[in-house]
Amino acid sequence: MSTAIDAANVTVHYGQTLALDDVSVDIAAGQICGLLGMNGSGKSTLFKALMGLVKPDRGSIRLLGRSPRQARREGLIAYVPQSEAVDWTFPVSVADVVMMGRYGHLGLTRRPRQADRSAVAAALERVGLTELAGNPIGALSGGQRKRAFVARGIAQEAALLFLDEPFAGVDKRSEATIAELLRGLRDEGRTIMISTHDLASVPELCDTAVLLQQQVIAHGPLDEVLAPETLARTFGAKIAGGAR
Repeated sequence: MSTAIDAANVTVHYGQTLALDDVSVDIAAGQICGLLGMNGSGKSTLFKALMGLVKPDRGSIRLLGRSPRQARREGLIAYVPQSEAVDWTFPVSVADVVMMGRYGHLGLTRRPRQADRSAVAAALERVGLTELAGNPIGALSGGQRKRAFVARGIAQEAALLFLDEPFAGVDKRSEATIAELLRGLRDEGRTIMISTHDLASVPELCDTAVLLQQQVIAHGPLDEVLAPETLARTFGAKIAGGAR
């Protein structure tokens, strides 16, 4: 099985503040990996480093054998942000958001062709948002917004998807819909990394997990990573029975 994400000895400072300390993770292609940790544990920084938005002080990162910058240039990376990271008042439709995923496929004129419109329509249908395609993105519910950004990644044909707290602020029905979508994308061979505080969702969705507290506390199969003792080291309190 090939490696989709290979980060070795990644260290990141923000000024004098240490955000990541010698972090190494490797994730096989076609897996869903949960990235778990408390606020301030470095999850967002690791996402940014993996996507090439933050340059590590030292260490190396390869995505499908490429640098993050090259992977972005080739359209291999899609990102589903936290709700609070998006300006929902910006006047753009659901279909427009999904069409953004086709940017790398457009020609020199940057005008959508039939293939691009078809890809957007197929992605919207897959996430169940066809009837809302013309609606403002800000008018959607939290779960619908997350599904719209997943649709953008589908239309983009990205091989790697990074999702930042995909279940925050969504109802149980939307959570189940998103989880089913992600499992389907994994089964097609895409690699997915999810940053989440929701330990309960991890066993049913993820194949592997990383516990992060500036350093990697544990990384690997769920039975090992979600053991009570490793969770206690990460979250600072004993969690009875683990997160199963």
